[in-house]
Order: sequence, then structure tokens, then C-alpha cells
Amino acid sequence: MLEIIVKSLKSLFISKGRAILTIFGIAVGISAVIITMTISEMGSTALSNEIDGLGMGGLSVTLNNSSAPLTVNELKDIRELSFVSSAMPLMFETSSIRFQNDCCPVYLWGIDQNAESTISLSLLYGRFFNAGDVAGNTKCCLIDEKFAKGHYGTENIVGKRIIINSGSTSEQYNIVGIIRTGSGLLQNVMGSVIPDFVYIPYSTMQENLSSRNFTQIVIKTNQEDYDTVAGELYKRINRNENYKDAYAVNNLSKQKENLNSIVNIFSIVLTAVGTISVFVAGMNIMNVMLISVKERTREIGIKKSIGATKGIIVGEFLAESSLISLIGGIVGIIISYVILYGAGFLLGLTISFRTDIMALMLIFSVSVGGLFGIYPAVKAASLKPIDALRYY
Repeated sequence: MLEIIVKSLKSLFISKGRAILTIFGIAVGISAVIITMTISEMGSTALSNEIDGLGMGGLSVTLNNSSAPLTVNELKDIRELSFVSSAMPLMFETSSIRFQNDCCPVYLWGIDQNAESTISLSLLYGRFFNAGDVAGNTKCCLIDEKFAKGHYGTENIVGKRIIINSGSTSEQYNIVGIIRTGSGLLQNVMGSVIPDFVYIPYSTMQENLSSRNFTQIVIKTNQEDYDTVAGELYKRINRNENYKDAYAVNNLSKQKENLNSIVNIFSIVLTAVGTISVFVAGMNIMNVMLISVKERTREIGIKKSIGATKGIIVGEFLAESSLISLIGGIVGIIISYVILYGAGFLLGLTISFRTDIMALMLIFSVSVGGLFGIYPAVKAASLKPIDALRYY
């Protein structure tokens, strides 16, 4: 077996240019498949974490009828339900802030003192809102670390003041905390597209907007069957005959599943494209091996005349085609992880090193090489010694 591998290596070096091009074709296809599979897995995981972090891992209650209330009273009713582990009022406004003679757009969120347990805010510096901030409509805010670092050059800017435009007001707010939202995927990948997040007490935003209603109430449940819980919550929140069907209950976990399904569809399509490119490279291997058979016809005749069997000839050519695809697979793995680690470094993402994907791609690569090497190998083994020796 070792002798066959050595001979196959020597045969590859006879036509270096041709072998390198064939290996490169395999490498491109393999690297495309690995990059797609890795990004797909990372994307699904990060997307789930990000959605959970933004409070979209459970349920939410919104208004269908603008004349119906969605206030503290409805929030209390929801919190009393046995299947609700936490509930938080949420208000939203597209706004802007001014600081250091500069101005930038932001997403302004109104939250309460329990937001930490509902939308997974991680405190880096300072403090969260307390009951006094909410009760007193305090002009204080939480700032995302990305904003602090990007505009002040440091993460810890607790105590500094910014001017927030909210509703018809434009007032100065004290920064009481620096937080990190979710997994940070959105900020890392789309930081230049998605505005920064700024959080203020919901009561302060209600005062600014002259509104008692919340935009929605975000709920986390201790039950696994979200559909059943959503149905029970819908019955409870819509029990008032004066506001029949005034409230909508949204299963945010289903939205997460839909987004993951979209990611998986793109992954399947891109993986299929990469797989097709590997098979195209396999056809190139067949073409190279057929040329090799033609070029080595006299050599094959000599080997057969001194006792080489069909099995030996087939083995040599299959070993050569498999070796080409094996080297191509290894090169493809190296290329893919160089690209992935480079992208991870630039985007601030952690790339997982998947040995199972590597092994699978090597097996697939060698299998393609062996498959497309069968016909040339059989053709070489079928040559008659006399005819082969006469070939010039």
C-alpha cells in the first residue's frame, strides 16, 4: 500500500501544473462548504442568543385597539399569572441624542427596574434603574458599551450627561450605567447600520410622550409549550367585554424559529453550490486521469508484461486520484479556517474549530476523487500489454 502511495506521489509531480490546478479546484469547493456550514451554525446560535437577549425568546402583548389601555394595571394582571416568570413594560421610540457638540440617531427604549431579568442586559459599569427612578420619572439613562467606546474612547462614562430628544422634549440625562445587550452580534456585524441603544425609565418616556400606554409588555414564561401559554394569556388579557379582542399575544419564539429557518435555507442553498463545485472538480480529476492514462500507456504495457495484475493497475490510478482529492481537501480546510479566523478577528466573533466537519469534508473529498477515478483506472487496467507497448 505504501509503495502505491509513493508511486502516486511521483506521478503527480510529473505534471505539476495540471495537478495544482486540479487540487485547487477541489480546495475551492471544500472550503466553500466548510465556510458555509460553519457560518450557518454560528449564525443560528448567535441569532438565537441575540433574539433571547433582546427579549424575543418568549411572548409579548400588544394593542389591537388603540382605545384600549395597556398600562400598569394590565401589567399587574399578567404578572399574577402562574405561568409568567417575569413581565416587563416596554416602550420604543426612534430618537436622537446630543453630546460633546455631536449628534447621532438612537433607538430609545423605555424599561423598568426588572429589565435585567427579562431582556438580558449585562451591567458593565454603574447601576441599573431602581424603583425610585421609575416612580420619580427620573432623567437618567443606560448607555450601550458600543456607544461609549465609539464616541468617548472608553467604556466607563458613568456620570457624564447627554441630551436626549424624546417626544416634544429635549432634556439632559445623567448616564447611570453602561450595559451590554444580548450577544453583541448586531452591534459587531451591523454597527454602522443599526443605531445605538439607549434606555430610560418607561415612566420618563410616558411623560415625554404624554401617554400612559406601553408599546408592549414582554413576558417570559416558565412553561415550554408557548402556544398553550399564548392561548391562556390571550383569554386572560381579553376577558374584559369592553375591550373585546383589543389585545394581541405574539409568540416571539416562533419568530425566532422563522428567522432560523431562513438562515438554514440559505445555508442549504450555499452548501449545495459548494458541493456542486466539488463534483465539477471531480470531473476535472477524471479528465486529468484519462490524460494520464494516455500519457502512460507504454508504462502500463511494461508493467502488465512483467506481471502487474489489473488490480494493481486499478489500485495505482485510484490511489492517485484519491491522493489528488485528499490534498485538495486538506488545502481547502486550511483556506476555509484562515478565512473564518480572519473574518472572526475583524468582526470580533469567536470561531469554533469543528474537527467533525473537517473529517467529514476529507472523507467526502477522497470519496469524490475515488468515484471519478474509477473509469480512468478501469480503462488503464483494460489495456492489452501488446497494444500498450506499441503506443508511442
